[in-house]
Amino acid sequence: MGGLMNVVVIGGGPSGLAAAEVLSNAGCDVTVIDRMPTMGRKLLMAGRSGLNLTNVETGPSLLGRYGAAAEWLAPTLDAFSPSDMVRWAEGLGQRCFTGSSGRVFPDVMKASPLLRAWLRRLAEQGVRFRTGLRWTGWSVQGALRFDGPTGEECVTPDVTVLALGGGSWARLGSDGHWTQVLLARGVSVAPLRPANCGFRVEWSSAFRERFAGAPLKRVTLSFGGEKSRAEAVITERGLEGGGLYALAAPLREAIERDGEAVLRIDLRPDMDVATVAERLSRVRARESLSNRLRKALRLPPVAVGLLREDGDVPSDTGALAHRIKALPVRLVGTDTLDRAISTAGGVRQEAVDQQFMLRALPGVFVCGEMLDWEAPTGGYLLQTVMATGRAAGKGALAWGREKNRRPEPVA
Repeated sequence: MGGLMNVVVIGGGPSGLAAAEVLSNAGCDVTVIDRMPTMGRKLLMAGRSGLNLTNVETGPSLLGRYGAAAEWLAPTLDAFSPSDMVRWAEGLGQRCFTGSSGRVFPDVMKASPLLRAWLRRLAEQGVRFRTGLRWTGWSVQGALRFDGPTGEECVTPDVTVLALGGGSWARLGSDGHWTQVLLARGVSVAPLRPANCGFRVEWSSAFRERFAGAPLKRVTLSFGGEKSRAEAVITERGLEGGGLYALAAPLREAIERDGEAVLRIDLRPDMDVATVAERLSRVRARESLSNRLRKALRLPPVAVGLLREDGDVPSDTGALAHRIKALPVRLVGTDTLDRAISTAGGVRQEAVDQQFMLRALPGVFVCGEMLDWEAPTGGYLLQTVMATGRAAGKGALAWGREKNRRPEPVA
């Protein structure tokens, strides 16, 4: 391995570009290959409603967002922290601000200016970009194999970084096909599952037809002792939205174990049961249920519809107040993997070393959503995708340099 270290990064999303940035900045010869026509498509999609770069949380509060993977990811998140993310973005000319929830956004709110500036800087550092090539694995000789417009191509780099994403949003490039390729090579991979996803509910046809698309605002969702105060949305299939994503992991696990999970919705979290009951008692009982709930609690029609979905609505004021404060909704499954914002599962911790190199495949590094971790929305996803990409890039650089110094064995 003489001269410049030749590196191929497979995947042109944030984690792959982060790895390419570290490696090219160190003087490596870097090529980023993606099967889509352009780089960063999932990043652009994520930024359509405002690019949430990171979150100002630090320490135990930040690590708690990653559940069982917290200890594993701690060194990586320490090496590239939320404040580092902000400095990185501002180094690309994208000033940032922090919202009231602690989420950090670029001032322009869009992903496209940041991505353009990033790709331009990478190109200036010598990074080459190739598109329209789908990675299919390795040849018998160990070369990387790609299917492209002119047929198969084989490439033999000094080091490879895999940044192929999870299994959601396949139309943007991350279809999870790599799981079978790595499994065949002896890499331990946890099955990909939806994370930050919607959930299926067996709505009545009348409720579905009337309320699909309706938001649930100013509610608190709870399950298994955890609570999330944020909005949700009724869909034809069930429920989705930020409030649900924060509870997605325990809800998914309960459904996998028991076949269902009962989510509780507090329709008036700013009032206790006694206050709800007292306000209900002020309205004449002969009023219709919708009028009674609207006048007493300002509940919208969708909330009234949810109460009716649970069966006969209690006529007793106290019982109705308890129902309003803890309305049960039975979730019977997750939405499809492809519709999820992100995925759980992937390359297991024991399959990589501390620098994210595959133990079964020396010289091959993995990063981003290919790794087995998950986190809620709120800036935690992109933060870790970037952090693991940079860590894999540093690992690849260190491994390549060490290999270059090591004398070849005598035959």
